[in-house]
Amino acid sequence: MTAQIHYADVEVGTELPAASFPVTRATLVRYAGASGDFNPIHWNEKFAKEVGLPDVIAHGMFTMAEAIRVVTDWAGDPGAVVEYGVRFTKPVVVPNDDQGALIEVTAKVAAKLDDNRVRVDLTALSAGQKVLGMSRAVVQLAP
Repeated sequence: MTAQIHYADVEVGTELPAASFPVTRATLVRYAGASGDFNPIHWNEKFAKEVGLPDVIAHGMFTMAEAIRVVTDWAGDPGAVVEYGVRFTKPVVVPNDDQGALIEVTAKVAAKLDDNRVRVDLTALSAGQKVLGMSRAVVQLAP
C-alpha cells in the first residue's frame, strides 16, 4: 500500500479531517490486555487517586496512537508515516460513567519537505486541555 495523497496536491496549511475518539474504562481494559500495560493508574480509581491523579487516566501510548489515526486515515496508508513523536502534556482522565472521555484531534500540513514528504502537526485535546505537545509526524506522500 502507498499513500493516496499526492505531494503536489498538498500545500502548507492544508487541514486534515478532524476526528474525535471516545475512551471508556472498557477501552482502557482492552488496551491494557493488548499492550500488556496493566499499571493500575489505568483501571483502578482508588489507586489512581492515591498516587495523586484526579481519576483513572488513559495510557499515553494509547492517546498517541489514537491521535495519529487522523494522519493515517488521511494518507490512506499507515506505512506512510515515517516519523512520529509527541510530548505527553496532560493526562486523558477517564471517568467511570457511560460517557468516558473524548480525545479530539486536528492536524495540518506544517511544512513540505524533500522526497515527497510533509510534516504534519497535530493537536490533541481532551476536556478542553491539550494532552499532547509537539505532536508531529513526517508522512511520505505519493509523487
